[in-house]
Amino acid sequence: MRRGISERSRGEADMERSSKIVLIGSGAVGSTFAYTLLIKGLVHELVIIDQNTAKAEGDVLDLNHGLMLAHPMKIKVGDYADCSGADIIVITAGAAQRPGESRTDLLHRNVRVLDSIIRQITRYEQNAVLLIGTNPVDILTQVALRLSGFPKERVIGSGTLLDSSRFRYLIAEKLGVDPRSVHGLIIGEHGDSEVPVWSTLSIGGFHPLRAPAGSRWHLSEEEKEEIYRETRDAAYKIIEKKGATYYAIALSLARICEAILKDQRSILPVSTYLENYRGIEGVCLGVPCIVGKKGVEDIVPLALSPEEERRLQESARKLKSLFEEIMGPFPPTANPAPV
Repeated sequence: MRRGISERSRGEADMERSSKIVLIGSGAVGSTFAYTLLIKGLVHELVIIDQNTAKAEGDVLDLNHGLMLAHPMKIKVGDYADCSGADIIVITAGAAQRPGESRTDLLHRNVRVLDSIIRQITRYEQNAVLLIGTNPVDILTQVALRLSGFPKERVIGSGTLLDSSRFRYLIAEKLGVDPRSVHGLIIGEHGDSEVPVWSTLSIGGFHPLRAPAGSRWHLSEEEKEEIYRETRDAAYKIIEKKGATYYAIALSLARICEAILKDQRSILPVSTYLENYRGIEGVCLGVPCIVGKKGVEDIVPLALSPEEERRLQESARKLKSLFEEIMGPFPPTANPAPV
């Protein structure tokens, strides 16, 4: 009896098809993301677009000079016409977060930037997945959804994937284990109202919150609060010390691209538009989603504690209010998304 195509062979077959990513924004995050794609060999063609053409040309030269030492790729500087035929369009362009500035303080500056970008993209491409990496990412994901008219499953923000990675790292450091063995989530806003889901935390199938006091696995309330605070404030700390965050967010964006290009159907906490999710309507938030070649294929239900539920609802209300405030001056596109 002939066997069906396995998940592994299906992913390999998808990669055999020529794949194309267009990157818009070649700043610290964008150029690091491009380098990550090259090292991982995730895509056949990468096009970089930036209003600073000289910077984009310099990055392309630098990346191409390493092709002999990495994976075969076609890397070039392009313009918005090159968005045609892209599998994924990654947007990292925008004003950088300043020391002491909250992500929501960036909102008015970056919405204007995104508006201009989306209007250019939609002239040439209607079928790609839009992946937003610019902060404040949840609001800008919803802005991109509204302005592009793309279906909601094909407009994704990096969400709380990076926050969850930070969360798992800090827990692993506290308990002395490999971060890859920690299974824990941050959901909600990628920002100050993000929510740690302690109730589902597990390490190798074991739930540390059930560990008795004095055990190496026990996390006290004080330790949990410290881990959450360090997770939430990590970007501020990094920005204060070196001006920007880019390594880990570049890896996060590459991980999402990998799930899409290889149709992995990986469960990742990305920002997506929610409709009747635990009573939340009309807002983009980071929640665990099945991510594959179509973008967000489904949202994973979570069993939250009453406190986690309350905090998620608060995060949703905050972001929805901000979105409604900022989008007043922006008319929808000719084919608007249902938001």
